[in-house]
Amino acid sequence: MNKSFNSASMIGLGYIGLPTAAMLASRKIKVVGVDINQHAVDTINRGEIHIVEPDLDMIVHAAVSQGYLRATTQPEPADAFLIAVPTPFKGDHEPDISYVETAARSIAPVIKAGDLVILESTSPVGTTEQLASWLAEMRPDLSFPQQKGELSDISIAYCPERVLPGKVVSELVNNDRIIGGMTKRCSRRATELYKTFVTAECIPTNARTAEMCKLTENSFRDVNIAFANELSVICDKLNINVWELIRLANRHPRVNILQPGPGVGGHCIAVDPWFIVSKTPAEARLIKVAREINDAKPHVVIEKVKAAAAKFRVPRIACLGLSFKADIDDLRESPAMEIVEHLKCEGVGDIFVVEPYINSLPSKLIADNVSLVSLDEALRECDIILLLVNHKEFYEMERSLLMQKIVIDTRGVWAS
Repeated sequence: MNKSFNSASMIGLGYIGLPTAAMLASRKIKVVGVDINQHAVDTINRGEIHIVEPDLDMIVHAAVSQGYLRATTQPEPADAFLIAVPTPFKGDHEPDISYVETAARSIAPVIKAGDLVILESTSPVGTTEQLASWLAEMRPDLSFPQQKGELSDISIAYCPERVLPGKVVSELVNNDRIIGGMTKRCSRRATELYKTFVTAECIPTNARTAEMCKLTENSFRDVNIAFANELSVICDKLNINVWELIRLANRHPRVNILQPGPGVGGHCIAVDPWFIVSKTPAEARLIKVAREINDAKPHVVIEKVKAAAAKFRVPRIACLGLSFKADIDDLRESPAMEIVEHLKCEGVGDIFVVEPYINSLPSKLIADNVSLVSLDEALRECDIILLLVNHKEFYEMERSLLMQKIVIDTRGVWAS
């Protein structure tokens, strides 16, 4: 065990915080997870998990059973504090870092000289420095990197995650990690902590570059997805099968076009580019246009469904998938959610949802009388089959069941 860190505290126990806490605990570091969600806290303390992520349940169960992981709603003293809280929007795509501020102010009373504080939340450039300012404001008895540099009492770094939902456990261990310390000593200390479970390389840089690196990675992907989504709209106009077109174009040795879809969702790609745009709106022109293309794609799908629905007096529409990507339960920023909500609000027809990774619909959809049904029921009862998420279950279904149905496939699952 790394003797520099006998204990750690994870602030935020969601899709990133809980797996990271579990990995630290699996290395026999005493971890206290902190979350305002009492249900999450109680679930974890039973040795169970409140999210869907392969293999995580076993690691959490073992860590809790062995006494290396527990959850609470209030921060406690530790050697290292990691912050993984939401950074959503407010207003017109303006970053909201109030959760980071709340987390900083919550840990300020319990930090001590020698502690390490790491921000993992995807954040606008400069947020780590702001975090340090909040801590310094509340703890004038301690020194921070912006005050004493390498000699500060508290080390602060920005270390973004770069994992894929559904593969978080393995990627936390095997993916390179960017370590953005406010000083070189901060980077060294953060590296020391991550090396307790990361087998890949930990690459030091400064906090601002690390913040921008995270935003750049997801903006790069967003721009490339926007190209594919725009291509799909063009192909619809020209009566071309976009899936065949991309398959043929990708046979060029230096072309690798991504697959189009109903939009872009999740807590990263749909959000991060706007953080760059918010800081440099005049310069981030391509990034902004790509975001607008991807944000507009759900409405292209909605118009397709409305055109199909016009053929029926009261159409029954099965929406296959609600999560933002395949084979997970995460609905954050999901274009499928947006599409279902709009179809219901516009009275397009009776809406049914097939989502094998959740047990109940979000309250808004329940209030709108959207029904959660099995795939068999949807295929039996509905006139229009709208594929929104390429879950394994939909890939493996018998294609003959789609006979006599109007099929709108936004993922190319049944394109061949």
